[in-house]
Parts: sequence; structure tokens; C-alpha cells
Amino acid sequence: MTKPNPCPCESGKPYSACCQPLHMGNAAPTAEALMRSRYSAYVLGLEGYLLQTWHPDTRPATLNLADDIQTKWLGLQVKPFVITSGNTATVEFIARYKIGGKAERIHEVSQFERIDGRWYYLTGTDQA
Repeated sequence: MTKPNPCPCESGKPYSACCQPLHMGNAAPTAEALMRSRYSAYVLGLEGYLLQTWHPDTRPATLNLADDIQTKWLGLQVKPFVITSGNTATVEFIARYKIGGKAERIHEVSQFERIDGRWYYLTGTDQA
């Protein structure tokens, strides 16, 4: 029996039971679940998903992930997840990666907004 692939978001769950259903169109139940699925989408190069889950007010036209073959994502640590109102939340996280052999990290507090029952990434504040 083959062991299921672990989810890149490091939830401890198999990808098929964690981020994959969101990548296939299911709505994220929480802002934290959306943030985890977005991290996994970066790992897997799912630019379309990242753009679809980006708030329309702040969404870039493109991310050009196909051009970014040097970034190797290494791990995710989720810190406080706070519901700030019925339709807004923040998630603090640290994402580790290597680019050109050099270890880097993103430490961010991300803002999320729920519109028509779906969570969207709005913006982030660097916590360097």
C-alpha cells in the first residue's frame, strides 16, 4: 500500500485531504486554510489558484511563477490566526525557502476577507 503524499503546507494531513480540494475549487473554511492552500500553491506552481484567491482590489495581473525556477520552498510555520470580524481575519506565518542556494524566509501577517462565503488574500505586512 502506498503512503499518501503529505501536504506541502505541513498540516500533517495528506495533500488529497488538505489543500488539494481547495486547489480543485472548494471554498476554504477558514482564512488559515486559505493561507495554507496558497503556500501549497506556491510550492506546486499553481498561479491560477493564487490569482483566483487574491482579493480583487489588490490582485496583480500575473505572478510569472513559470519564470521562477530557482525558488525551492522548504516549509511553513503558522503562528497566530485571528478572526478580526465576521468577514475578516489575520494569519501570521513564516515561510522558508531557498533561492540560488541561499536560505531566506518570509515572516508576514496576512489580511484576509470573506466575500460571498469565500476567503480571499487581501494584503500582507512584513514582520522582518
